[in-house]
Amino acid sequence: MTAAPDSDRARPEPAARSARPADTVLSVLRDPRLLTREALAGVVTTLALVPEVISFSVIAGVDPMVSLVASIVLALVMSVLGGRPAMVTAAAGSVALVIAPLVREHGTDYVLPTVVLAGLVQLAFGLAGLARLMRFIPRSVMIGFVNALGVLIFVAQVPHIIDQPWVVYPLFALTIAIVVLLPKVTKAVPAPLVAIVVVTVIAVAARLDVHTVGDEGPMGGGLPGLTPWLAPFTLETLQIIWPTALSVAFVGLMETLLTAKLVDDITETPSHKGKESWALGVANIAAGFYGGIAGCAMIGQTVVNVKIGRARTRVSTIVAGLFLLLLVTGLSAVMSTIPMVALAAVMMIVAITTVDWHSLRPSTLRRMPVPETLVMVVTVAVVVATNNLALGVAVGVLLAMVLFARRVAHVITVERHVTPGAGGVAEAGSRAAEASEASDASEASDASNAGGAGAVVDGAPAPETVRYDVVGPLFFGSSNDLVEHFSYGDDPATVVVDLSRAQVWDASSVAALDSVDEKFRAHGVTATFVGLDDRSEAFHGRLTGRLG
Repeated sequence: MTAAPDSDRARPEPAARSARPADTVLSVLRDPRLLTREALAGVVTTLALVPEVISFSVIAGVDPMVSLVASIVLALVMSVLGGRPAMVTAAAGSVALVIAPLVREHGTDYVLPTVVLAGLVQLAFGLAGLARLMRFIPRSVMIGFVNALGVLIFVAQVPHIIDQPWVVYPLFALTIAIVVLLPKVTKAVPAPLVAIVVVTVIAVAARLDVHTVGDEGPMGGGLPGLTPWLAPFTLETLQIIWPTALSVAFVGLMETLLTAKLVDDITETPSHKGKESWALGVANIAAGFYGGIAGCAMIGQTVVNVKIGRARTRVSTIVAGLFLLLLVTGLSAVMSTIPMVALAAVMMIVAITTVDWHSLRPSTLRRMPVPETLVMVVTVAVVVATNNLALGVAVGVLLAMVLFARRVAHVITVERHVTPGAGGVAEAGSRAAEASEASDASEASDASNAGGAGAVVDGAPAPETVRYDVVGPLFFGSSNDLVEHFSYGDDPATVVVDLSRAQVWDASSVAALDSVDEKFRAHGVTATFVGLDDRSEAFHGRLTGRLG
């Protein structure tokens, strides 16, 4: 008795350690070690962010400085307002792909109103609590999303490696070696940061002819002013911008919420998806007026921040925003000398670590249901083919819904049970005889008459009855052929349909039950539906007989 309490007190310690509260901004500021970790993670993230932001600005057809300044605003605003600490938000490629056609057709004057309208949509989405819809994204789609992301990140770096001067390859190998081997020696400083600094110093000191960040776009110092509103306030403007604005809003939301879910899994901490949604709307409106373009979560850079940099708080993203501001305004000359091969090598390592390799093992694929694997493969294929993460996820979710509905449609079963009339006398008499072997034949006969389902009442045997047990969820997919499971012409005048192991989920199911009832009545049979739970019964009662 005395030992039990000691063991009980000892058990919670591991759980308590594993459930230790997540690092907060205040705890990081009080701990120099944590502050150093967060700050260095932010610096590495910024260095990984710059070339992609510049490349995406080219895709969108806007000045690189527009995307860089917008990224500063997005990073800082989301660091303060966002619902997912340590997630990096900046001018993203998915948004650039959506905005590019608008810029080609109508020019940059319509970018600001498009971004503002997209921000308002995101703001409304978050405040309405619609971020909860993320729970309907299946695991197979999420894995496909992550694997496709790794492929896209890797492929995007290949042009910086192939068809380059020979000197690029030793620098590439050196970067990979430092990133892979340095953590085995020390984790005090992020290995990617050391690799980028070392390779940059070598390239500058040896005056190597390699492609640099400065070659991606102009790196002039200084900040622009507020973005002027040049589009007319007319209905025609709204007609031009609303399709693009909706695409920007929902592509940004989808990538941001999926990234937030990914970071939740990596850090094993929860996030506030609704807050993240409306905060993204506020940040995009701010970035539109000071910068000029929208953005969303940067998945690759977020992985750099939380996996390689081991960041866990808003401090890392605040440092990333401030360091990017410093690079744009004061250190643009230094930033322009960073070899692209160093950044490409780091991002390739990120891509490899991003892929969920466990999901691709032959043993895993053999165990996984074929529909789950198919959804993952289709998600990856669509993303890689279109370079559009949001489209791939949408197709994956749609396919998963169709396959799920197809599987569930076949789980419904209907079992027919017959309670005999006169034939039941012998059966019941046999049971009575077994229960009272010492009784004489006349007593057994009396017991059979008393207990038989087909007992004689007023000189006539009791009528035969039939009970149908319906098992499984009734919805549009499973209830369409429900009417075919009943033997209308063979059943007696009384039928009971037991729905205690079924649930009614939609109007299609109510209509199917009405059809069953009508077919029974057409054969002169009275069908009684019993066993529905309270919700199903209320739903059925509200619609039955009123569906035409």
